[in-house]
Amino acid sequence: MTPKEAQQLQIALASSVVREDCSQGVEWVAGVDVHYPEKGLARAAAVLFHYPDLIQESVQVIEEDVAFPYVPGLLSFREAPAALRALGALPRRPGLVMVDGQGIAHPRRLGLASHLGLWLDVPTIGCAKSRLIGEADKPGTEAGAWSPLVDKGETIGAVLRTRTGVKPLYVSIGHRVDLDAAIQWVLGCCKGYRLPEPARWAHRAASGERS
Repeated sequence: MTPKEAQQLQIALASSVVREDCSQGVEWVAGVDVHYPEKGLARAAAVLFHYPDLIQESVQVIEEDVAFPYVPGLLSFREAPAALRALGALPRRPGLVMVDGQGIAHPRRLGLASHLGLWLDVPTIGCAKSRLIGEADKPGTEAGAWSPLVDKGETIGAVLRTRTGVKPLYVSIGHRVDLDAAIQWVLGCCKGYRLPEPARWAHRAASGERS
C-alpha cells in the first residue's frame, strides 16, 4: 500500500468509528505502546490490568520487522501489526485498550487508537503525550482539569491534567467510547503518575524495562 492509498483508507475507515460509549462493565483494561530499539525493528508491548483494582495480570512484548515507512499521520500502518500481535498474546481479551497515540485527534480522524479499535472492535482511547493537531486553552493546574482540543470547529479530544502541576495528556476517542467516558477511564486508571497505569507500563515494557 502506498502512502496515498493509506490516506484514502484512513478517510474511508474514519466514518466507521463509533463515538458513543460502549465501555460499561469493563473488567480488563490493556495498554499498548510501540518503540523502535533499532532501525527497521518494532518492539510492541501490551500490558493487561484488572479494573478497578489495577492489578497487573500480564505483560507481553514482541519484536518484528517494520513493513511500512515512516510517514507523519500514517503511523498506524507502521505500528498496528506489532501492536496487534502483542495484544493477541495476552491471556485474556481486554474489554478496553489504552493506546499511546492518537484516536480521532488526527488530520483524517483515524489515528492508531481508532485504527486498532476498528480492527479489534473494542473500546479504545488515545492517550498521547504530545499534540498532533488542534488548538486548546491551557487546562487548570489541578488533576482532573481539562480543556477541549478543537480542530476546524470540531472537538477532537481533551487536554487533560492527570496530575497536579504536571504536563497534561492529549486524550481522544479511539472507538466505541465518547470523550467524557475516555476522560473518566484515563483518570480512573491513574495512580499518581502522568500516564494511566496501562499506558505507563506498556511504555516501560516497550522501552525495554520489565517488571
